[in-house]
Amino acid sequence: MNMNSSKQKNSCIECTINNCVHHCQTENYCSLDTIRVGTHEANPTNVECTDCESFSLKAK
Repeated sequence: MNMNSSKQKNSCIECTINNCVHHCQTENYCSLDTIRVGTHEANPTNVECTDCESFSLKAK
């Protein structure tokens, strides 16, 4: 995964997690070129079982 240091939005990745370091802040998009989606469940059956594994908490 390559972080887009200019924080330009990737219009292919919508995101509403504004406390992530990769969030564009002015728009609900991610600034990464690619993200990784994973799960914390052995057998995911609904949306709550999925996670953005590219998430990184923004420093306060």
